[in-house]
Amino acid sequence: MTMLSTIGEPPELKKYSNPQRAAALLLALGKVYGAPIWEQLSTEEVKEVSSTIAQLGRLPSKAVEYLLVQFTSEVSSMASLHGSFETTERLLTGMLSDERVREIMEDIRGPSGRTMWDKLSNVSEVVLAAYLRNEYPQTVAVILTKLKSEHAARVISELPGDFAIDVIQRMLRMEPVQKEIVAEIENTLKSEFMTNLARSQKRDPHELMADVFNALDRATEEAMLSALENCNPDAAERIRALMFTFEDLANLLPASIASIVKNADKRMMALALKGAPEDMRVIFMNAMTERAAKMLREDMAAMGPVRARECDEAQSGLVRLAKILADRGEIVLVDPKSDESMVY
Repeated sequence: MTMLSTIGEPPELKKYSNPQRAAALLLALGKVYGAPIWEQLSTEEVKEVSSTIAQLGRLPSKAVEYLLVQFTSEVSSMASLHGSFETTERLLTGMLSDERVREIMEDIRGPSGRTMWDKLSNVSEVVLAAYLRNEYPQTVAVILTKLKSEHAARVISELPGDFAIDVIQRMLRMEPVQKEIVAEIENTLKSEFMTNLARSQKRDPHELMADVFNALDRATEEAMLSALENCNPDAAERIRALMFTFEDLANLLPASIASIVKNADKRMMALALKGAPEDMRVIFMNAMTERAAKMLREDMAAMGPVRARECDEAQSGLVRLAKILADRGEIVLVDPKSDESMVY
């Protein structure tokens, strides 16, 4: 792990060594958020950190908060993370069969699809055309004949005019291509284009931290973001812009909101809407039957006064539920950082 900055650190932390700071940080992150870090450590490093945690003793809350803020600041300003295709493959090996590992790695190295031509059909026409314009027209003609006609048409429209005409003429005169030549083209696409494409699409660390902050309760989230704004305002601003919040749920399609209502715990829904503005309540209740909406209002009234923190936690719970449903493909989330209506 890199050495955490000592600028402005609380006096209570000065006596702790770097290994102790790393141990304290992993202890504070816990199982869920610390797991990705533990997975990157060697066996010896795991033993060393575990031993240090066991002997750590009590760490003041101010020191823990400082470590967390420093960690989020450093991660959000990193150019990249340490995860790679190689470390992912090593992690999967041993847990899954070699065949399954190969299948998974082929999928995550490039766009999804069972064959190379399926994968290419899921690549943006702009990206694919930018690659193909540097290839021989005959090679491009072979590749485009293997794609779905709709996608091939979009790619052709992105190619330079004279080059596109040359490719079209070759496609018109195309004769059956030997299997060996097609196989060679496939291998080249896999080893050069797909691998480079996947590596160029590394996740922005600010997106990673936005997901982490989304999972925090509202009070902790605001405290951490406010602290981050003091030491790294640019990173804090980018993270805020990337976060998907309870208010963003109002932008979902009615069918998506109905799916959230169907899958949500009734008490969570009541608490979340009790602390929400009336227009948000109306949006969710419009996705219910008249009887269910009436019962929900009665439940909210019967609760009496509740802590604002409980409402915040329930709203965060609905956001997490929405993301789970989106990951399953059951709903589509509107991307708050895009003007487009599609997304997640």
